[in-house]
Amino acid sequence: MLLLAHRGASADAPENTLDAFAEAARQGADGVELDAMVCGSGEVVVCHDEHLDRLARLPWEVRVTPWWKLQRADVGSPLGFAPARIPLLEEVLDALPAHFLVNIELKCERFDDDGLAKKVADLVRRRGLAERVVISSFNPLCLFRLAAVAPELRRGFLIDPDKPWAVQAYGVSPLVSSHSVHPFHEACTHERVAAWRNAGLRVAAWTVDDPARAASLERMGVSYLITNRPGAVREALRAAA
Repeated sequence: MLLLAHRGASADAPENTLDAFAEAARQGADGVELDAMVCGSGEVVVCHDEHLDRLARLPWEVRVTPWWKLQRADVGSPLGFAPARIPLLEEVLDALPAHFLVNIELKCERFDDDGLAKKVADLVRRRGLAERVVISSFNPLCLFRLAAVAPELRRGFLIDPDKPWAVQAYGVSPLVSSHSVHPFHEACTHERVAAWRNAGLRVAAWTVDDPARAASLERMGVSYLITNRPGAVREALRAAA
């Protein structure tokens, strides 16, 4: 089971920043999970929230704020860390270790994704990273668009625990997932994981910091564990082996 640092090692560094991704590497993660969205000037930035109230205490909406302005936002101090800034996706890809698996989540809740799927696909192709990248989204339209422009890229559907399970797991996921399915960890059972694996899909469970639960998911056959604490979870799994 590979450990992917959730927004980087976000328990120990400000989420989705270069510091968090560097910390993930230092803690021995196998890769990272990160969030990608299009900002107001068209660049793909790495950020989870559509509005920066929580991250930077600013009333800015990312999709209408230009990159030059977003660079002024401090997304570290409000979370209790040193000052940090929002990075571009290409900056993050340049900074990550060459062996890292990268789970890029396409963040878009609207019908129009502002070109997000195509821009991410173009960047992954241009960098020759298809074998290291898994692209996921809660929005099936993003994954449909991705399949249309880059069918070779690995896609995984994120299952929302607040929406009907059967519709997502048995209706939507088979249509848009080519590589993996990404359920909330509490939705994982031996039977469900086995069924997904028999269908040729890997399972990426999120977000798990409890070592006992991580060990249980590993025994189920989960392929990717998304965690805020990759170092601590790795150490606990090794000690229990």
